[in-house]
Amino acid sequence: MEEDIRANYYAIIPAYIRYNKELKFGERLMYGEITALSNKSGYCYASNKYFADLYGVSQSTISRWISHLAELNSIDVQIIRNEKKEIIERRLYITDTPYMQNYTYPYTQNNQYPIRKKSKENIINNNMLDSLFNYIIKKEKQIPKEFLNYELQILELLNKYELIYTQDTLQYMRNENIEKVKVICYSLAMLEKENVSYLLSRMNREQIFSLYDECKLREQEYMNTDNEIMSFTNYFYKSLKGQLLKSKCSSFFMPKNNKLESESFDSEEDEDEEER
Repeated sequence: MEEDIRANYYAIIPAYIRYNKELKFGERLMYGEITALSNKSGYCYASNKYFADLYGVSQSTISRWISHLAELNSIDVQIIRNEKKEIIERRLYITDTPYMQNYTYPYTQNNQYPIRKKSKENIINNNMLDSLFNYIIKKEKQIPKEFLNYELQILELLNKYELIYTQDTLQYMRNENIEKVKVICYSLAMLEKENVSYLLSRMNREQIFSLYDECKLREQEYMNTDNEIMSFTNYFYKSLKGQLLKSKCSSFFMPKNNKLESESFDSEEDEDEEER
């Protein structure tokens, strides 16, 4: 089975992995392979043996690499067991990169991220952000048409996250912070409209704002490259939704607790075998 899993997708190795001196070169390369193999299902199910054969090292070395990446919160290891509590599968999730194309990571050659000017996708524009923000802050009579029949739920959600500001308060806020609030408010409203806002119980206000800041760093990193982000609001919204939809996997905000299980998954490996 595993001889057929090699992916024809892009492997993504972001700068904070490429230049991380805490990681061995093999760990950085394997991180990229995990991103490629995660494209189909949103996670990588390759075993230690697969990676060992691929890179010409021992399975115990691969186990250490995976554990180290998990320690640095770059991946999340999920162990799947059957009714008898026997391990039947290991899943590796990329957890420190917020955006996931179609809720998987990374993007594919046939549907490349980022959102480009010729994309047929509905782009969230500034007018849409301003329209909702004016309804929330200035108490305009009608909510934007895309959120009709969701007024009470949206206002309740935004109030929960302390995102309903007064006009007096806004006078003392910097423009970039006002823009941040607009993007987050619209994204939360979209989650409510799509009936997935209940998953927000997994994230508090600080975590949502932290995710926004992380997305802004990505926007700067990709600027003037082939991967330039054409619509930041779409990027942030999909990042937020993608994190929430990983309901069976801890998000990159959650502690990792599967280290020991990941090390013991391949029971056939020789733990005493040294790296070649």
